[in-house]
Amino acid sequence: MCPTGTALRPEIAESRSDLRSAFDVLDVDHDGKISRDDLRKVYGGGGGASEEVIGEMMTAADSNENGYVEYDEFKGVLELRSNGAMEAAFRVMDRDGDGRVGHEDLKSYLKWAGFHDASDEDIKAMIKLGGGDETHGVTFDGLLKILAV
Repeated sequence: MCPTGTALRPEIAESRSDLRSAFDVLDVDHDGKISRDDLRKVYGGGGGASEEVIGEMMTAADSNENGYVEYDEFKGVLELRSNGAMEAAFRVMDRDGDGRVGHEDLKSYLKWAGFHDASDEDIKAMIKLGGGDETHGVTFDGLLKILAV
């Protein structure tokens, strides 16, 4: 039941919960905002994302330009999904049409998009962030989590 007295449809409640969970994974220090340091910790393992890539992620999501990504900004980036462009991009990445973007799919797309520095470890970290694994890749919703930051 939400404060207005109406019940949320299950798929909306689940989506909001997934967004919050994805945000919380990236908010490593749990201060309610995602910082560069948080992203360094998430993506910083051996062969992790470079400072340039982390900066690009922050720039893409930090709409108020305060140096942090708050939940509303994070949610706003993910809500781009309603724009059909995200679905189209997913279909382009999903070369075999199985409804999932795997390691090779994402690697090929990143190279095509000009991200030549993305290592296999970067791609594995992205897939993990999206809730997938190396064997099965990520779904459309998982890809949105990856692209959110």
